[in-house]
Amino acid sequence: MSDQSKSIDFQTLSKIRTFQKNESEARSYCRSFPTLFVRAKGSTMTDMNGQDYLDFLSGAGSLNYGHNDPEMKSALLDYIADDGIGHSLDMHSAAKAKFIDAFNRYILKPRGMQYRIQFTGPTGTNSVEAAIKLARKITGRKQIIAFTNGFHGVTQGALACTANTHHRSASAATLCGVDRYPYDGYMGEGVDTTEYLEKMLTDKSSGQDAPAAVIVEGVQGEGGLNPASMSWLKNLARITRKAGAMLILDDIQAGVGRAGSFFSFEKAGIEPDLICLSKSLSGMGLPMAITLIRPDLDFWKPGEHNGTFRGNNHAFITGAASLEKYWSNPAFERGIEQRAAEVHKSLNRILQANDNIAVQVKGRGMMQGIEMQSGALADAVVAECFRHNMIIETCGNEGQVVKVFAALNIEMEDLKNGLGVLEQAVATVSANADKEINNKKVKA
Repeated sequence: MSDQSKSIDFQTLSKIRTFQKNESEARSYCRSFPTLFVRAKGSTMTDMNGQDYLDFLSGAGSLNYGHNDPEMKSALLDYIADDGIGHSLDMHSAAKAKFIDAFNRYILKPRGMQYRIQFTGPTGTNSVEAAIKLARKITGRKQIIAFTNGFHGVTQGALACTANTHHRSASAATLCGVDRYPYDGYMGEGVDTTEYLEKMLTDKSSGQDAPAAVIVEGVQGEGGLNPASMSWLKNLARITRKAGAMLILDDIQAGVGRAGSFFSFEKAGIEPDLICLSKSLSGMGLPMAITLIRPDLDFWKPGEHNGTFRGNNHAFITGAASLEKYWSNPAFERGIEQRAAEVHKSLNRILQANDNIAVQVKGRGMMQGIEMQSGALADAVVAECFRHNMIIETCGNEGQVVKVFAALNIEMEDLKNGLGVLEQAVATVSANADKEINNKKVKA
C-alpha cells in the first residue's frame, strides 16, 4: 500500500494530521485513501466534504452485504432500544439463541452439515488459534501443516501458519510448530502438490513429523486470490484423514458467499473437521468469529479456550438478520454468480487490452482480481481509481494483484460503473508505462 496523491483540502488535511500525530504507524488502509469518511450506505462511502466513493473493498471482505443494510440496522436499533443484552460473556442470551437457530436453519441443515458452534474472541485470528489449539489437544501432536501464500492472522499461532514475510518479520519470537507445503498451482499447471504432501506423510524417512492438523484456505485472499480446485481439496481431505490429522478450513475471507457459495469448499463435497469463520458473519461489519467443530471432536473443557468478548450480542442480531434476509432464498447465490460472471468478463477484457502490464485474471466468485507485473503498477492502479472516487485495494505476495471485493449484492449498475473505472485506471497506468519505456529508449 502506498500514499495517494489525490488533492486534499485544508480542512481534511487538518483532520488527517490528528491521526498522523496520535495514531500508531501500524495504520495501513488509510494511507491509500487519505480522506475522512463520515457515513456509508450500500456500496457508497462519503467523506466529510460530501464526496461519494464507490466501495470495491468492502471492509476487506467483512461487508459482503454493503454498508448499513436497512433490515440489519433496523433489527439492531430495535434491540438496543429495548435494552437488549450488550455483553454477556458466554452466558445464554436470546440474541445468541437467535443466531444459532438461524445458522442451523439457513446454513447447516440445507447443506446436510452437523457442527458445534464455538464462539471465540471476535476476530478471525482467534478462531484460527482455537482451531489449532483444539487440533493439538485432540491428537496429542504438535506440528501443523500450512501452505505457501497462506494468511491466517497475525497472533502468534496463526502467524506461524501465515506465509507472508512482511507479517512474519514483525514477530520477535520464533515462529515454530508449522511445516509448509506448496498450495494448489504453486508449482505450475499440471502439478498436483497433494502428491508431494502424501509422499512426505507416508514415507517414514521423510523427516515429516505426524501433524496435528492441516490448515488451508479454499481461496487464498491476501495471498493473491489463489483458488484451490475442488479435486485438490478433495485429495487434501483424504490425505489429511489418512494421516490421522484434523483438516482446518480457514473460510474467514472466502466464506459467507465471497467465493460464490456460503462455504468456499462446498462443491468439493468434503467435511472439514474444523471451520473458521469471521469477517462478514455479523452481516454489518461488527466483530464476530466462530469455529465450527465436528460434534465428535468437541473435546474442550469448560473455559479451556475463553475470552471476555467471546460472543457479541449486537453481532448476533445483525448476523441472524443477514442469514434470514439473504441465505433463506436460493436466488441470492444466483445473484452472486451473475455478478461474478460480470467481473470475470470485465477483468479478461482489461487483461487483453493491457497485456504490457497485466499478467492474468485470478480468483473465484466475488473475490477476483487482475495481477499486474509488479506491486508498483498495482499501487498506481489503486491510486488512479481513488482519483476517480473508487476504493479498491491490492493483495498478493508483492501486492501485485488488484482485487475486486465489491459487495455481493451490489447494484449491477454500480458494479459495471466500478469495473469501468478500473478499466480506465489500468489503461492510464498502461499508457504511462509505455511512455516511460519510450522515454528511456530516447535517453539511451
